[in-house]
Amino acid sequence: MKAYIFPGQGAQFTGMGLDLYENSPIAQELFEKANEILGFSITDVMFEGTPEALKETKVTQPAIFLHSVILAKVLGDSFQPEMVAGHSLGELSALVAAGVLSFEDGLLLVSKRALAMQKACEIQPSTMAAVLGLEDEIVEQVCADIDGVVVAANYNCPGQLVISGEISAIEKACEVLTEKGARRALVLPVGGAFHSPMMEPAREELAAAIEATQFNEPTCAVYQNVPAKAVKSAAKIKENLMKQLTAPVKWTQSIQAMVADGGTEFIEVGPGKVLQGLMRKIDRSVSASGASFEA
Repeated sequence: MKAYIFPGQGAQFTGMGLDLYENSPIAQELFEKANEILGFSITDVMFEGTPEALKETKVTQPAIFLHSVILAKVLGDSFQPEMVAGHSLGELSALVAAGVLSFEDGLLLVSKRALAMQKACEIQPSTMAAVLGLEDEIVEQVCADIDGVVVAANYNCPGQLVISGEISAIEKACEVLTEKGARRALVLPVGGAFHSPMMEPAREELAAAIEATQFNEPTCAVYQNVPAKAVKSAAKIKENLMKQLTAPVKWTQSIQAMVADGGTEFIEVGPGKVLQGLMRKIDRSVSASGASFEA
C-alpha cells in the first residue's frame, strides 16, 4: 500500500515552493490565495526570505503546510494515498490530503495554531531537548523522576526521543540522561515546550477554532499522532487533533502501525528529507522516497 507522510516544523528552507509557483498554474493560484487568506505575502518570505525570517512561527508553520499541500495538489492523478500521516504540524497537511479539511480551512487552522503556540511560549519560558541512544522507557522514567514539568514529546525513531518542558527541568533531565548513558542529550534552539502540558493555553485556543471548522469523512485512513493508529471518522479525527498540542507525537508507533496495516511504499510530501531519514531507522523493510514534481 502507498502511504504519504508530511513533515513538521524544521524542514523549511529559503526558496521553498518557488519551483512549484513558477511551473504550475494550480500552484500559483493556491499560493496567491494563501497570501490573501494570511493577509501578508508569505510567498515573498518563502521564495526570497532569510533563514531568520523563515523561522518566525507565523511564517514557518504555514510555509511548510503550503509547500506540502500544494505539492500534493500538483501531483494530480498520481497522488492516490491509501494511508496518510503527518509529523506534528504535518498532521494538518495530511488532513487536507485525505479530504478531511479544505485547503482554506487547513491554512487558517495552521495560522491560528502557529500564533497560539507563539503566545503560549511567551507566557512562560520553556524548551525541548533531543535525547539520542537510550531506550524510550529509560527516558520516560527519568522525566517522571525530575521535579518540574518535563515529558516525552516526540517519539521520532528508536533511540531518538525529544523531551519538552520547563527550562530548569529539561537541563536537569539532560544531566541525568547523560549519566544514564545517552549518546547525546542536547537542548534544542526552539521557542518553547511543544507537545507538553505547557501548551495548554494554545490547546484551548486552537480547540475553539477546530470546533468551529468543518471536518469531512477521510478518503483514506489517517494515522494521527495522538493514538498512533488508523482513524477513519471525522469526529474522532477532530477530537484527536484537539489533544495534539499537549500530547506526544507518537511517530515511531504511527509508522509501525502503518507498516503492520500493509504500508509498503512511503512517500514524503513537502520540504526536506527528515521523515525519509526517520523511516530508515524505524523500518528498513519498506521503501521511503520523496515526492517530486516535474513541470
